[in-house]
Formats: sequence, C-alpha cells, structure tokens
Amino acid sequence: MVSFLRCLLPLSVLTTACLSERPHDTVPELLDVRRDYHSYSNVRDFRTEHLVLDLAVDFERRVLEGAVELNLQRLDAGAAELRLDTRDLDVAHVETAAGKGDWSPGSFRLDARDAILGSALRIAMPPGANRVRIHYATRPEASGLQWLAAAQTADRRHPFLYSQSQALHARSWIPLQDTPQVRSTYEARIRTSRNLLAAMSACQPPEIKRDGDYFFRMSLPIPSYLIALAVGNLYFQPTGPRTGIYAERSVIEAAADEFEDTEQMLKTSERLMGSYRWGRYDVLVLPPSFPYGGMENPCLTFVSPTSIAGDKSGVSLVAHELAHSWSGNLVTNATWRDFWLNEGLTTHLTHRIMEAIYGKRRSNMERAEGMADLQRALAEAEKPGDRALAVDLRGRNPDDTVTAIPYERGALFLAYLESKFGRTTFDAFLRNWFDNHAFQSKITEDFLAYLDAKLLRAHPGTVPLEKIDEWIYKPELPDDAVLPSSEAFSEIETQRAAWLEGRLALADLPTQNWSVQEWRHFLDLQPDALTREQLVTLDRRFNLTLSHNRFIACDWFKIAIAHNYQAAYRALEQHLRAVGRMRLMVPLYKELAKTEAGLTFARRVYADARPGYHPIAQTAVERVLSVPAR
Repeated sequence: MVSFLRCLLPLSVLTTACLSERPHDTVPELLDVRRDYHSYSNVRDFRTEHLVLDLAVDFERRVLEGAVELNLQRLDAGAAELRLDTRDLDVAHVETAAGKGDWSPGSFRLDARDAILGSALRIAMPPGANRVRIHYATRPEASGLQWLAAAQTADRRHPFLYSQSQALHARSWIPLQDTPQVRSTYEARIRTSRNLLAAMSACQPPEIKRDGDYFFRMSLPIPSYLIALAVGNLYFQPTGPRTGIYAERSVIEAAADEFEDTEQMLKTSERLMGSYRWGRYDVLVLPPSFPYGGMENPCLTFVSPTSIAGDKSGVSLVAHELAHSWSGNLVTNATWRDFWLNEGLTTHLTHRIMEAIYGKRRSNMERAEGMADLQRALAEAEKPGDRALAVDLRGRNPDDTVTAIPYERGALFLAYLESKFGRTTFDAFLRNWFDNHAFQSKITEDFLAYLDAKLLRAHPGTVPLEKIDEWIYKPELPDDAVLPSSEAFSEIETQRAAWLEGRLALADLPTQNWSVQEWRHFLDLQPDALTREQLVTLDRRFNLTLSHNRFIACDWFKIAIAHNYQAAYRALEQHLRAVGRMRLMVPLYKELAKTEAGLTFARRVYADARPGYHPIAQTAVERVLSVPAR
C-alpha cells in the first residue's frame, strides 16, 4: 500500500486521488483536511488581520453591547460578500470602508440558525472595501459567556463575567471569522462598573487603575478561540517577575501559595521549548462554575478553583496551560480535526515539565493516570474512528468529542517517538517545529510531513511510515506503544489486593505519605462487588465522603453510586451543586443515569444546580440525562 504520508508530501493541499489510496475506515474519501467544516467564513476571499472591540458590560441585562471593527486582507479583489460566524447575536447595523476612507452604511443579512454552527452573517463588500464595523449586542444565553450573580462567586459581593471561546463560542459574543485557521491581533476597550476589574488575553500591567474603563492590546496574532474576557472584583498578587495570580480576595492567597512554582515552570519550559514570546504569564482563578480545569488564553490562563488543593497536587494543570504557550497558542491546530496537535503535544510537554520540577516518581504517576483515562476513553468511544488521533468531525460539535484520546493518545505517540529517536534528538525536533511554524495554524498532515522530513528520513529504518499511519489514523493502539508505568502505583495495587483479600487491615495501609495521585489510584478500579461493610469501613477510616479534595471525592462518589451507598448521597448532592468543572461532575451524572433511581436523583439535583453551570456544562449534562435543552 502506498503510504498516505508519502502521497501527501509533494502536495500543498490534500487531493482526492491521494485519499483514495487509504482504507475507507481511516480518512473518508471526500474529506478536505484543509477545510474548517465548523466555520461559515469565506477565508479564501478575506482574512482578518486586526480586530478592534469596543464593548460595554451590562450585568443587569446580562449583555455585552458595542461594536467590533475587522481590518481585513482582501485575497480576492472581486469578492462582493464577507461571511462571518455568529451565534445568537443581535446585529443592529454594519458599516464598511476602504483603506483609511470614511465609513459608509452597509447591508447585511443573517442566515437561518444551525444548532452547531450558529448563523452566517453576510455583509455586502463594495469594491476595494477592506474594513467592516458591526454594531451589535450579545444575548443573555450566549454560549461563550457566563454571567454570575454575586452569590455565585467566591466573595459573594459582586457579580462576575467570564468568556470561554473554545471551540466555537467566540462567535456567540463577537461576530468574526471563528476558525483557528485565521490569526489576528486585537485591541479592546471594555467599559464596566468602576468597582470591577476587567482582564483579557493580552498583556496588561499588574498595577492597573480600577476606573471601569479598560484598554487592552494583543500585538501577536492569535486564533479567535483565544480571545478571552473576565470582569469581576479581581485582585493581583505576583509569583515572580513575569508571573502572578488574579483572583477574588478570599481566594488569592491560597492560589498564590499553590502556584508559587509558576515562574520556575516558565523557566523550565523555555529550556525545553525556546523563548516565551508572550511577555507575562498570569493565572486567573475563576469561580467554581468554570467548566474546564483550565483554558490557555495567552498571557492570562483561566483556571478552575478545584485546582487549589493546598498540596500542589493540581499544579500539573498550570504546567499544561503554560505548555500551550508553544503547542496551541504559538502553533495552532488549523481545524478541530487536528485538536490532538494542540493537546497531545501539550500533554507530552506537561509531563516533561513536571518531571523536571517534581521528579520522575510524580511524573510517572501522572503518565499512568493519563493511560487509565485513555483506556476508558477508548472503551467508551462512540465510533471506531473516534479512537484515532485525526478524527472526522463533520456535522458534529467539537465540544461533544473532547475526550482523553487527543490528549493521552497524542502524548503516547510522542513518547513513542522519543523512545525511538532519543530524548535529545526528539526535543530538538519539537523545538524546531515551534520555531519554524511560529504564529501559524497547521493540520495533522503538515506535522507528519515535517516529521518525515526532519526525523524519519534523517534516521532511516528507525520508524516506518506505516507505523506513523497507525498512530494517526487507525483506531487501535500500535502493538509496540510504550505504555507508562509507575512503581508507586504498583505498590498501591499490591496493597489494595492484600486488603480486598483480607490479608491486610486498612489500618495497616501506609496512607500517611500517600499523594493525591496514590489515593486516586487506590480508589480507581475498585471491584464491582464491594460489600457494605467494606464501604463503611473505607469511609469511616479515611473520611472519604467528606474529603476536601474534589478529585478524591469524585472518585469516591463514583464508587458510592455504583454500590448505592446512600450515606454518601447528601455530600454527593452538595458536590454536584458546588462544582461546575465537567471532569468532576459529568462522570457522576453518567454513573447515576445507569439506574432509574439514580436518574431520578440526578435530574432533581441538576434542575437546582443548572443555573450555576456554564452553558457548555449544561449541554453536556443534559445530553447524559436526556433532559431537553432550554
């Protein structure tokens, strides 16, 4: 069989002839891998080079209102229409201009709404026009914004607003070319109440005047999903010359202590991947409703407060988001089919950062945790093709397909390459990938072509092309994958087996020095037939139902649900009401939904908890519980 990679290399775009040489269970025959199927934007006619926002924040109405100006590169001089992505925006009017000329009223229309993509905004472009200004307002239900009342924040004194633009949600608060293929600089003016601080994914001086009128500039080109905004009663505390924490007052001290190693992580990352190009690296701790662990917005990572455990057990989250400053923010997946290019590379680099700072024992445990997550994700994949790295997402919402596979299988692929070529050689390859493609958006096949040119051909016979194809396009893991192992976890497994077999009392388990990772591994994969006596003994001995660590609590609650251990249900309900991070609550809803009684309980709890969940999390839970979307 002719290798797909060798077929691709001479071409700048994928051809149907080349695709026809692949089996039908890998890349679909008519898939254009360079096309973003999740955007209406006519990027071959126009590309945004700079974006200017001017928005007022209205907490009472829960809307942003103002205008956005797009400065465009005209790629087709004869193009008469600009198509932009929107979702549930109220567009008042538009204007167009050519060069530095005056603005003129423009005509536009919004297409019918698609449930996934939203509505195309079509703007008539006069000859020579290369600037567009759109006057608009968001709606309270904007999927990329969460408006929180004061009672839903940590301090419970002031309201809070934050955005989450990845993957297709920037279009719900800005009309723009919402595709990672398009990178632009931006500037913004944000007007809000004088007692609140605004922050964006742009470098900002730590000492900023709190006057309700804020200006931002991102001078490096980024994709739309990295445009981010937060407004709240925020304060700042430095953790190093280039790093610091933004958070509400009641959270900031604990966050600064937890993330005190951020400056060291930044220096370690630079040794691995080259200079940090974004100026500052600050972390903003969001309210508990944030649906993810973190979001790698340049200059200002957003993180969930669940990462603040008091023991640095969650700092790999910051290492991960920091690594995105290279894999994702500097070199970006060009379509959501290529999501593994962002997350697989970042997960690999996260392990390297954690190993350098906290040692191999900690890193090996986290690699082994990732492998367990991957095995679960592979078993739960809806379609065989979803187990591969390059996934056909046409007609699907990218949010619905985010699993451990692009993260952990991607990292496993890179660990395999590192094992074959050696760490020094592979580190140099990755660093050159970032340097040679900085501020560009790339597809899977671009990475494979670079891999072939710089490693495979330079070291003939080390890794065959067919093996690379297996990793990227086949559902099954290759037979020679280098699977991670952890000596610490092996010890836990031996001790757990001795307890279950009655050869070791719980009191004799050496738990006093266990890390959170070891506790989680002890709880993971407990047998389906734990007796009530064993459950009660576990709970009383280790106070698991009332654990203050959200990850340990989540793992315990899964066991409690599976065994109908009602003693934990009151704390389970409190957990589901308090935590909006999907990783820590969606699995619990899934476990509850397996029984009629559990589903009834879950739907009742969700009905009350729903207002505190982000729209992305609401959609995820409603799909699990078969609750009609509102």
